[in-house]
Amino acid sequence: MRTVLNILNFVLGGFFTTLSWLLATLISIVLVFTLPLTRSCWEITRLSLFPYGNEAVHVDELYPDEKNALLNAGGTLLNIFWVIFFGWWLCLAHIFSGIAQCLTIIGIPVGFANFKLAAIALWPVGRRVVSVEEAQAAREANARRRYR
Repeated sequence: MRTVLNILNFVLGGFFTTLSWLLATLISIVLVFTLPLTRSCWEITRLSLFPYGNEAVHVDELYPDEKNALLNAGGTLLNIFWVIFFGWWLCLAHIFSGIAQCLTIIGIPVGFANFKLAAIALWPVGRRVVSVEEAQAAREANARRRYR
């Protein structure tokens, strides 16, 4: 089912949103001062291409033992920088694509995936794209750790 939905996403506009993420990735590579954003761009490019079966999870959820206040503060500053330069137009691209996909009955599930990507587009630094199963396992391990 995931494969069918990923193909449907690609055909119904996911190709264009993936291209916009790829463009943002290339721009972040070319401009030296945006180089720290490149990994986040690439991670979300993968998620934009294959939104079903994958999930964007913050690194603090994946690796709770490696939390670092200084890195989190740096990530927040990079996210603010991201919103100003890239995030707003990528968010709008996902919103418009999601609205267009929801206008067709067959595109409604794909439209909802684009709305989730729109939220991620605003604040992507510090997120890693992992399988849904890996994200669920990380959440369960964090819950067990928290309640011991």
